[in-house]
Amino acid sequence: MTDTAPAPAAELRLAGWARASGTSALQTMLSVGTRPGTISFALGLPAPEFFPAEEYGRAAAAVLAEDPRALQYSPPCAPLQAHVAALMAQRGVACAPEQVFLTTGAQQGISLLARLLLEPGGEIITDTLCYTGFQQAVEPFAPRILTVPTDLDTGMDVDAVEALLAGGARPAFIYTVPDGHNPLAVSMSAEKRVRLVEIARRYGVPVVEDDPYGFLAYDGAPAHPLRALEREWVFYVGSFSKVLAPALRLGWIIVPQELVRLLAIGKEASDINTATLAQRGAARFFDGGHLPAHLAMLRREYRLRRDTMLAALAEHFPAGTLWRKPSAGVFIWVELPEGTDAGEVLRVAIEQEGVVFVPGHAFAADGSRTASHCMRLNFSHSTPDVIEEGIARLGRALRSLAA
Repeated sequence: MTDTAPAPAAELRLAGWARASGTSALQTMLSVGTRPGTISFALGLPAPEFFPAEEYGRAAAAVLAEDPRALQYSPPCAPLQAHVAALMAQRGVACAPEQVFLTTGAQQGISLLARLLLEPGGEIITDTLCYTGFQQAVEPFAPRILTVPTDLDTGMDVDAVEALLAGGARPAFIYTVPDGHNPLAVSMSAEKRVRLVEIARRYGVPVVEDDPYGFLAYDGAPAHPLRALEREWVFYVGSFSKVLAPALRLGWIIVPQELVRLLAIGKEASDINTATLAQRGAARFFDGGHLPAHLAMLRREYRLRRDTMLAALAEHFPAGTLWRKPSAGVFIWVELPEGTDAGEVLRVAIEQEGVVFVPGHAFAADGSRTASHCMRLNFSHSTPDVIEEGIARLGRALRSLAA
């Protein structure tokens, strides 16, 4: 009897996007930021002390007490759709409740729209520096991402968008975060909003408007979304994660009525129909009239935290550092003096000071080292005292690195 060597194990063959995918900088920061004693400015986390836990808990308990079937598979919650439609009307967006397509957070909304609009290898237009979750959502389609600059005072360069389209580009859609841009913290000017929707209409290219921060405006009334200016060519993505609680996983899309059926097919393939209890609990919470006071409180408290961070930056960061006062959102974009490597600053900040943030180059949609001297700082999650301490620590890290 002769021994035979076992056949070599077959090698798992991953999809191309999985083979090419790298490490998520934000997931890494989530892990590092939870270490004891560490101050994290890395992620766009809302403040847990402001979650309406008591009021929402009562609402969810009432739903369960009245109808145990709230835990069953069920269609989207019609009362919540009506509440969202009324909320959007306050922002100048007219839509019927039937046009409000409920999603498992805004991230699923982006993924569903990518599946609806984007062919494998197709084109997309977006900012050179853009939300990493969007990049992950489209990554399996291996798209060609056409990037345009962003003015830190007025937002996306719409002239560059028009130049791409005039030059023959035919993207599946244009992706933008017009209020409290992630990561750049800028809000698009009124003039550019009008021009962008005119361009979309003229060339027949949809705009995917990602708006998780539009209800968090600190210096006057929130701006009208792009969707208020154009009903057919702007597909709006909203979220309750920043203004209610992320774990509820409640978001929505507003699209032309004829597309709702196709989105429903995509969502069924993704998760059938999740978060139905959360949807009904949120609807009951809104029935109680709690949201206006809750939003006013968030704007007041986050404005304080924003201003605290701006004052601390002025006190502790070196000459030549630049930043702007964001009118909405939860981030401040900081440009360090030229030649400073934000990745090296992060290493020193973690090792010596116990502070984390996200370096600017992590957001480059073209994979470049663009913004390698920049950092994105979150101000919503930490208390004012912690913000002051954390920025002081970052200042020490910068001085240590310079020395």
